[in-house]
Amino acid sequence: MSTTSTLDADYYESVMAYNMLLDESYLANIIDHLDEKYFNNKDISAIVRIVIDFYNKRSTPPTLTEIKGYLIDETLKKNYRNVIKLFENFDKKFNKEELYENTERFLKERAVYSTLLEVAEQTSNADIDTSSILNKFEKACGITLSTDLGLDYFDDIDKHINDLKTIDSTISSGWEWLDKKLDGGFLEEGRAIYVFAGETNIGKSIFLGNIAKNIAETGKSVLLVSLEMSELVYAKRITTNLTQIPIRDLNHRTDDIEDSVSQYKNKNKKSRIIVKEFPPSTITCKHLKGYIKKLVDRGVEIDAIVLDYVNLLRSDTGTNSYERIKYATEELRALSYVFSCPVITATQLNRQGYNEINPGLDTVGESYGLAATADAIFSIWREEEDIDLGVLKLGVMKNRFGENHGSVIMEINYDTLTLKEGSEQLQNIDMTDTLSSLDLLGS
Repeated sequence: MSTTSTLDADYYESVMAYNMLLDESYLANIIDHLDEKYFNNKDISAIVRIVIDFYNKRSTPPTLTEIKGYLIDETLKKNYRNVIKLFENFDKKFNKEELYENTERFLKERAVYSTLLEVAEQTSNADIDTSSILNKFEKACGITLSTDLGLDYFDDIDKHINDLKTIDSTISSGWEWLDKKLDGGFLEEGRAIYVFAGETNIGKSIFLGNIAKNIAETGKSVLLVSLEMSELVYAKRITTNLTQIPIRDLNHRTDDIEDSVSQYKNKNKKSRIIVKEFPPSTITCKHLKGYIKKLVDRGVEIDAIVLDYVNLLRSDTGTNSYERIKYATEELRALSYVFSCPVITATQLNRQGYNEINPGLDTVGESYGLAATADAIFSIWREEEDIDLGVLKLGVMKNRFGENHGSVIMEINYDTLTLKEGSEQLQNIDMTDTLSSLDLLGS
């Protein structure tokens, strides 16, 4: 079997049938993607139907004896005999890697073909469910089979120790206090979502813009997705941030900007910030995933995704705001897995959190589901006197990577929209009680 040549699908139906009947681990790996209509051979299709039915009822693959117990009908007995006869016509020594690669290829091709037939049928009836069709295409193209059984901790401890010694696994936020709380920074290989929570107009977008710039300064490529402000407005914010030219003077100092940005590029050759605007409540995580895949296909490496902000994502799942935000957050976290990079976003506090000193998780707007899904949540707030002082405060609400307490003063330069870390505060505030009350300690 080779994946380099055209797959002999008819022959491969027999190969798959053989391994389904005699290799329980193989069947367990593919069962979620199987469909009897993928098989042109009517004998194999009939046996696959029995296998799927058995698995769905008992959650375990059937033995040959159990399959034979299903063969009451004479037609099914004939189907089974014909399938067994097919096994005589090929070499039964299989390279496991090639077996899974070819199986994945077969299932993808048949799933796509099946969806195309459904589209053609719906077209003739002038009744196309576009959303359903798109979901099926995405599911078909996303079929993956893995033989990786995970990390055997005790047997693989040497590899684990070596990884700890050799891998720089975090990306700096640009702020020492935040990096310390996150045990070095945002996870470089992703699989984590970070949320900054604050009331309306508190400065969440300024935080996210600063984080995007700070990550870029480490030589990384950042995607900054805006669901609220235009690309031009965000570009201005990045410009004033990078050049330290007051935002009100940008229009009059274009030559200075060009020189400053050119010097920055020469110094940070690997740095990249891509700003993409989408109208609020128009895109789902699926749309965002499709857009990022286009970037990757064009050779753009994405090291971090900054989203402004999660509440403005559309979710087709859920009947109310609580469920929509919960599912949107879960989909964002899945996005970090797909592209192996951290996802950093913001959310609204509810009215209870307004003007509250170091607000707790119960003030996160619209959804405790967000609080449960996010790996780390930091509150942004200010007290009345902070406005005149030009400061904000950043506090820990939830943190899977370190301490669940403490806050820091962030000095904000409104001329350049730059955030600078000030003194550490409130070190003794412990959020354990808040976490416990929301039943999130184990999440």
